[in-house]
Amino acid sequence: MAPTRPGSVGRRRPRHYDPIVQPGPANNDHARSRRIRLDVPLDLRSTLGAVVTSSAPGASRAQETWRAVRTPLGTASIRISRVGSSLAGDAWGEGAEWLLDALPALVGLDDDRSGFVPHHALIERLHHQNPGMRIGRTGLIWEALTPTILGQKVTTAEARRSWRSLVRALGEPAPGPRPMRLGPSPGILATMGYFDFHPHGIEKRRADIIVGCARHAHRIDQAVGLDRSAAYECLLALPGIGHWTAALTLGEALGDPDAVPIGDYHLPNLVCWALAGEPRGDDARMLELLEPYRGHRNRVIRLLSLSGRRPPKFGARTRPRNIRGS
Repeated sequence: MAPTRPGSVGRRRPRHYDPIVQPGPANNDHARSRRIRLDVPLDLRSTLGAVVTSSAPGASRAQETWRAVRTPLGTASIRISRVGSSLAGDAWGEGAEWLLDALPALVGLDDDRSGFVPHHALIERLHHQNPGMRIGRTGLIWEALTPTILGQKVTTAEARRSWRSLVRALGEPAPGPRPMRLGPSPGILATMGYFDFHPHGIEKRRADIIVGCARHAHRIDQAVGLDRSAAYECLLALPGIGHWTAALTLGEALGDPDAVPIGDYHLPNLVCWALAGEPRGDDARMLELLEPYRGHRNRVIRLLSLSGRRPPKFGARTRPRNIRGS
């Protein structure tokens, strides 16, 4: 991946919004608010649906979502909603101002689509049908890393179950009016032994990766200020972090429109079926089909995930494991 200037992910266009900030006390009882007039299409569900830390379970509707995160300025929660032709953000907690400053980037209002040319009829149709799907960036690497590590080599259902269990047991209440919990802090995870993860359905391998990353959480979050290539190098240098984990984490944190999770169990089949009518494929074939979209391969993957198209299923389904009682 070609390097870009520090602090950026690719070339960004001038901002297409006119921010209006309504200051207020930033504590748990009072919200700081921001309203942004939109002059580009924006669909919150398709834009934020790929953000693993976007909301607590049951906290999303079609054009409203809640997030509870640890920002560089402290814990915070935010409600994001469409109000007519405007975007509304209401945030609580020590990190409220940080979240509001980051709101345009989170929903992809500076997403640069220049150079994206649909070469396939399906991609052209999906691009036309989803004009409000944008590639946003959270600016928070650690917030995406632990849930992504939990998805290594297990089913999505297993990973989500383990993450919810960790949040319930080790998280803390988020500031704001809605009952949500923050994910476990890296300080807590760094002191845990692998046996402490066992009740949450997490075996020693993933537990050791999480603990090791938690001990370098500060350095990991600093990578958000690096250019894209350097950020990938930083993450890939950590034990247990491969291209799949790095692509999913930085695709979210840096808004990388070209992130491709190599090693995914289902993605090659989806891409090969959708773009070539081939029911099965491998990473090499997937990359070959995505090559005409280099620079926007993550955008194509996101569009295909919205299409509802799925390759034919063969063989037995993968059974979720349960190691809690073993």
